Amino acid sequence: MMYGLFILLLLLGVPFAFVILGGLLVFMLQGDMPYHIRIVAQQMFGGLNSFPLLAIPLFILAGEVMNEAGITKRIIDLANALVGRMRAGLAQVNIWASVLFAGLSGSAIADTSTLGRVFIPEMEKEGYPRDFAAALTAASSVIGPIIPPSIPVIIYALTVTGVSVPALFLAGVIPGLLIALALSIYVWFAAAHYASRERRTGSRRKAVLNGLLPVAMPFAVIGSILAGIVTPTEAAAFAVAYALIVGVGVYRSIPLRRLPRIFSRAMVDSAVIMIIMGAVAAANWLLTYNRIPNIITEWALATVDSQIIFLLVILVLLLVVGLMLEGIAAILVLVPILHPIAVGLGIDPLHFAIVVIFNLMLGLITPPVGLCLFVADSVARTGLAPIVRRIMPMLAIQIMVLLLITFVPSLVTFLPRLAGY
Repeated sequence: MMYGLFILLLLLGVPFAFVILGGLLVFMLQGDMPYHIRIVAQQMFGGLNSFPLLAIPLFILAGEVMNEAGITKRIIDLANALVGRMRAGLAQVNIWASVLFAGLSGSAIADTSTLGRVFIPEMEKEGYPRDFAAALTAASSVIGPIIPPSIPVIIYALTVTGVSVPALFLAGVIPGLLIALALSIYVWFAAAHYASRERRTGSRRKAVLNGLLPVAMPFAVIGSILAGIVTPTEAAAFAVAYALIVGVGVYRSIPLRRLPRIFSRAMVDSAVIMIIMGAVAAANWLLTYNRIPNIITEWALATVDSQIIFLLVILVLLLVVGLMLEGIAAILVLVPILHPIAVGLGIDPLHFAIVVIFNLMLGLITPPVGLCLFVADSVARTGLAPIVRRIMPMLAIQIMVLLLITFVPSLVTFLPRLAGY
């Protein structure tokens, strides 16, 4: 009955947090556990009663403030100064702007929405098909949750004890750059004939100077964490202060009267994540109480004795899960079960974490529920089918990168080991 209700609610489009809670209550009503409703409430709020969790709404708020400060144009101008004169220049700028923007938002959806409003019409003016521009914007936005600071990385580290947030931040740098490099090579060969004219790059010196303050924020945040000066939560608070100083004091692009609206948007986005985390915390408590993760771990270790087979199964499983579940929800549900199996097989926890996060983030650009596809279509208004058709080669390229980092762990672990983690 519980699983039937779970699937039915998902098919009806009920928000994932309420799907979890509905199935959880049905399960508990069938048993003889006393005070079940009270236990669910206690476990929900207990799962949210964590100081490190404050980093999530703070990083979301920092991204909102930086977006409102009008730094998007500065980021694009900086990317244009760096790669705008290359073959398929504007497509290259689109990709590398996502790399720079990733350090501010940490969110693929924010990347698609913000950069898409600039790049999709601009690329169309220069001869690129509108659906291609939308697909490229969505595909490059996957870099956002990989390059630090990243909200999925923070959630993963909080879900699994013993995994360091700074180490995971460093672990995501090379994979994020590999995604950008692979997409750049693709557009070099596949998109050059679209461009109708050479992109005007303007003053490189001015673009670099204007882009210094926005780009400095992720370096300051990550550097302060790696130096042991602040915790990730304190670094997130610093990021908010930095964004407010830049937006209100330096650029003066954010009037004080707009701050309540910015804070309100950040609160809504944070609440969506937090209610999912609370519901999953209650479900994970119930699973642990019934020793479900232990049973699955023991079975898997007795059945699968090869790291390669396990990783291949995980790749397929998570790609399928990503078709149906949003990445953060899937991390919260699956990681507590899969992480102990990976550790038991001798897989490096940092390596496994980035493989899982990257794998699930591909669900954002995979139909039928790829959120970035819907966001890109809301900007481009070309229909979902043309965007899906255009994005399939880019998705295939990213799956190749995923296979590369899965079976060459040093690409993930090199920087964390270099820093002493």
